[in-house]
Amino acid sequence: MKILVTGGAGFIGGNFVHYMVENHPEDMIVNLDLLTYAGNLETCKPVEGKPNYKFVKGDIADRKFIFDLFEKEKFDIVVNFAAESHVDRSITDPEIFVKTNVMGTTTLLDAAKEFGVKRYHQVSTDEVYGDLPLDRPDLFFTETTPLHTSSPYSSSKASADLFVLAYHRTYGLPVTISRCSNNYGPYHFPEKLIPLMISRALADEELPVYGKGDNVRDWLHVYDHCVAIDLIIRNGRVGEVYNVGGHNERTNLEVVKTILKALNKPESLIKFVEDRKGHDRRYAIDPTKLETELGWKPKYNFDTGIQQT
Repeated sequence: MKILVTGGAGFIGGNFVHYMVENHPEDMIVNLDLLTYAGNLETCKPVEGKPNYKFVKGDIADRKFIFDLFEKEKFDIVVNFAAESHVDRSITDPEIFVKTNVMGTTTLLDAAKEFGVKRYHQVSTDEVYGDLPLDRPDLFFTETTPLHTSSPYSSSKASADLFVLAYHRTYGLPVTISRCSNNYGPYHFPEKLIPLMISRALADEELPVYGKGDNVRDWLHVYDHCVAIDLIIRNGRVGEVYNVGGHNERTNLEVVKTILKALNKPESLIKFVEDRKGHDRRYAIDPTKLETELGWKPKYNFDTGIQQT
């Protein structure tokens, strides 16, 4: 099969490209990325020169370019990672998030419909569900949890998800969606929480923590996310959403302290700063559907995964 991976020079997309090239030598993997601030071709160095890998630079929102590419390559599967994904950036400049995350997605959907793609997969986020109260650890996001976004970023991703499902219902396009919790692992963009804290701790610089650091996130190693998407695009039911979570809930402060301990650095480096606007309190994913239907189980727990990272 020929598989288009958009955003394949980013963190999760790049790891997915590695995974697919190495584990499916029978498939041709085409990596499409615009190489913006979050894209880095160094991510793909290990697979350059492989016979089943090719890189193409381009913008998913460029309609003519995308249609020409689809006509030329005749893709069987599309996996869309391409997105503006930084919450703080979305608060200061929301327009670019609409352009890439919404208009870019609809451009890909139109091309997939026009050229008979067999499966279109949208990589989404648990942030489309909003957040959960800190005092209700018994609550989790399921695939039927209503969408209730908190930021321009999550709003753009929720909009894209709705377009994907609408193209399935309206045009019969074979689609699937995955909504994942926070990822960590190799090639992570340096302004994200874990790589930022690691780099600053190594330099003995202050580690800024929003508010009291009591916001909770469910952490998943990026390798486990890649395995989940591979299962979904091959065996997932068309028209369905699958949650992907790591069963690794930690407060932001716990994450930072774990990093400091692993690096043998003092907790005095922690500096509490003014909280982010609309900062979600707690994310927690229930991946039961993915586990029961497709047999997925995460390989990494947080403590071993963060040591490797």
